[in-house]
Amino acid sequence: MSADAAERPLVLIVDDTPANLRLLSEALADDYDIMVATGGARALALIDDETLPDAILLDIMMPGMDGYEVCRRLKARAQTQDIPVLFVTAEGSQVAETRGLELGAVDYITKPFSLPIVRARLRTQVQLRRRTRQLEQLALMDGLTGVGNRRGFEAALQREWQRAQRAHAPLSLLFFDVDDFKSYNDRYGHGIGDAVLRRVARIAEQLAQRPGDFVGRFGGDEFVILLPETPGDGAQAIANELEARVASTAQAVRCDGTPLPMSVSAGCACRIPAAGETPDLLVEAADAALYARKRARKRGAGQSDAARD
Repeated sequence: MSADAAERPLVLIVDDTPANLRLLSEALADDYDIMVATGGARALALIDDETLPDAILLDIMMPGMDGYEVCRRLKARAQTQDIPVLFVTAEGSQVAETRGLELGAVDYITKPFSLPIVRARLRTQVQLRRRTRQLEQLALMDGLTGVGNRRGFEAALQREWQRAQRAHAPLSLLFFDVDDFKSYNDRYGHGIGDAVLRRVARIAEQLAQRPGDFVGRFGGDEFVILLPETPGDGAQAIANELEARVASTAQAVRCDGTPLPMSVSAGCACRIPAAGETPDLLVEAADAALYARKRARKRGAGQSDAARD
């Protein structure tokens, strides 16, 4: 995955001349993690959904696939179109530079290049990309709970659905909500209601810690957990553990020092996406499982009351 703010930026250098690769790699190694490719096809092969560089230094004149074609293909894919491409090339004509910029490159540096200039221009583009990504991430976050919001969930679902479809792998989804949530607001005030939502979100995050897992607030007191490469029995185990942890007194929100009882109902669904299917099938199945779970718990509570009578 692309490096986040806590990691060193990842830069891909593409040039068919080993001396240029060595010179640029050594000059940038103190500040960046470096990948290198000696041709356009190899560069594209290195870039997949799990390895997205923060910037690419790209030569134009290379045997086989030239830099123009590499740039065109990068800008044609949603996953790579935002990666800044800086041409570093001996092609110094205005026509060549114009073509490169029109293809979507953010900068054009001619050889022989000045290493301080390369460093400065690269640093500007990497910092800009990171700030942009941070803003994008904030737009996908729920302000109250700190987990993903509805928009973030829909983006993650689409991405993981396509990945599972390609790999013929299972994708599981949990829907859960806080039982009788309205009572917290009515009896204790919205501050306590907010605290309950935040606590439930933290517990869900404790159970979904793999890199591809996603926890989000779907709306109101309803949440989702998206679990890539997780079969149905694994998702059900997480649903059971979630209900148990939320019900634990140790996890309770306190009001005037007294722990408040909390519970959630969780339903899950699993699917191996087939060609032509849409993620709506998984969402509908998980939503139906949640409401089936809530009905079952209500019936169980009614039977317990009847037994006590």
